[in-house]
Amino acid sequence: MTTALMERKQQVIRPQIQVGLEVKGVYKSYGENDVVRDVSIAVKKGTLTSFIGPNGAGKSTLIAMMSRLVKQDRGQVLIEGQALESFKSKELAKKISILKQSNHIHMRLTIRELVSFGRFPHSQNRLTKVDWKHIDEAIDYMSLREIEHQYIDELSGGQRQRAYIAMVLAQNTDYVILDEPLNNLDMKHAVSIMKTLRRLVYDLGKTIMIVVHDINFASCYSDDIVAMKNGQIVSHGRCKDIITRASLRDIYDMDIAIEEVNCNKICVYFT
Repeated sequence: MTTALMERKQQVIRPQIQVGLEVKGVYKSYGENDVVRDVSIAVKKGTLTSFIGPNGAGKSTLIAMMSRLVKQDRGQVLIEGQALESFKSKELAKKISILKQSNHIHMRLTIRELVSFGRFPHSQNRLTKVDWKHIDEAIDYMSLREIEHQYIDELSGGQRQRAYIAMVLAQNTDYVILDEPLNNLDMKHAVSIMKTLRRLVYDLGKTIMIVVHDINFASCYSDDIVAMKNGQIVSHGRCKDIITRASLRDIYDMDIAIEEVNCNKICVYFT
């Protein structure tokens, strides 16, 4: 093989996707209730991973442990090979951000003021031009520019949810965790948010983990899916491998028909 041919061959070789966030044998119990039991997963960098499963499966508890909001009883969580416990809080907040299911700020704030809170780990409330750039980008990403000066308590549930997501995006972390961010959203805004999350992966290389109840959103927009049931992983893999009748029957105890629309697997579960 000539040197020139070898050089051309090397140019088309793409780097292997690396593991970004890793969970190793984690457990979490509350009293006698085992919420998460012996869970191990690896989330690849630069991907969108959806966590699906019935209510009470342990999804929210798992991602809370993955962001250090909740301390696991046993096991380990690693980010790029480093244990979460070894990070100082300020440094971890620059690396990973999370939006919980319930967010309540008891202050009268405008959308712009709320989004600026996302810059706290970087600026400690001394906002710079760089901070305002990230704030403006997050507001635009979530299509909030026209209402950025409205107060949070004056917004609809969907607008408020988009404002909180913008706050998380302004934090500008490599890893973003969203716990049921599509709650209170109509179809138009739910689709818009999922498209935005895909853009963050494609354009900015973000690693996004999302808990979602609608399996069709998971099917159409995810790279990987983690399916949980009774505190354990039922299956984990590419969408095409998880969105099957046999796999969904194991997860939801339902026989769900699957149709293919524009190369996407659509689950017909309402008949």
